[in-house]
Amino acid sequence: MTELERRYLRLLAAYPADYRRARGAEIVGTYLDLAEPGRRWPAPADAVDLLHGGLRQRVRAAGALHLVPGARLAAALALVTATALAGMWTVLELRPALPGFGEPSAGPFVSLGIVAWAGWLLAAAARALTPGRWPRRAVALAVLLTVALVPAAALTGLPRPPLFVLLPQLGLGLVALGASREQSMPLRVVPLLAAVGGLAVAGSSSNGFSWTYRAVTAELVLRDAAVVVLAVTVLLAAGLAVRGDHRGGWALLILLTPAGLLALHALAGAADGAPNAFAPNWTALAATAAVVALVGPALLPVALAVRARLARPAIPDPTRHARR
Repeated sequence: MTELERRYLRLLAAYPADYRRARGAEIVGTYLDLAEPGRRWPAPADAVDLLHGGLRQRVRAAGALHLVPGARLAAALALVTATALAGMWTVLELRPALPGFGEPSAGPFVSLGIVAWAGWLLAAAARALTPGRWPRRAVALAVLLTVALVPAAALTGLPRPPLFVLLPQLGLGLVALGASREQSMPLRVVPLLAAVGGLAVAGSSSNGFSWTYRAVTAELVLRDAAVVVLAVTVLLAAGLAVRGDHRGGWALLILLTPAGLLALHALAGAADGAPNAFAPNWTALAATAAVVALVGPALLPVALAVRARLARPAIPDPTRHARR
């Protein structure tokens, strides 16, 4: 057995055991036939293809046929929420403090956050105007820009948005990467409309969107966004479940993590013993963020395991009638 074949077999572990026994040799043989002479490692595209196929087969084996459509629904809702928030934060960035107030700024903007928010607005426009892979690449760029704000601020000494603003944006962005490429034009325009709506709402506000990420204002905006996301998803899940479509339930499960990050201040305040406080201590915020980031994603494999157990047919006991 060659080293390349051994490494393909390791990747094949992504598939269920029964599927590997039935078709494993055929799958690996196909990849080996297509591999370039002298290659020692699987091509990155082959590795992604194998992992994706394994996940798809495990979902089918678990009977969770609505998981992938549910992930796409969650991605669409996450992208709409992320672009709406980006529109609101963009307006804030355009209103720096007047000279003499002692507030730091990044040139004509409140902080470096303007770079990330512009990336999200670009992602909304790309979703509406360009088909194919470009919208997903634009979302990936916006996610990278959001992450890059932290080291960029440390290197330049310029201000950035607080972490409780960046973390939910990152969570929404990671979910939004799963958005379907095949959507009708009206659905593709929704994120752009959400961004324009966020710009309009923040632009018409004379209180709170002046020249800083005030804890009270930002916390209220994020908490309300969490409530809206969960309420819309629950209503969609209930409506779809009536027709035997369970993708809304999977979407709700996937969106629990970004919704928890959106409500981070409220959850941390409750954990800190002061649910009405807008400024829980740093320890409570960090601990709550860690719990949300770990528990939320862990619920998905647990739900898949439960679904697989429920979908598994019962094995009849041949001695049951003889014992009567």
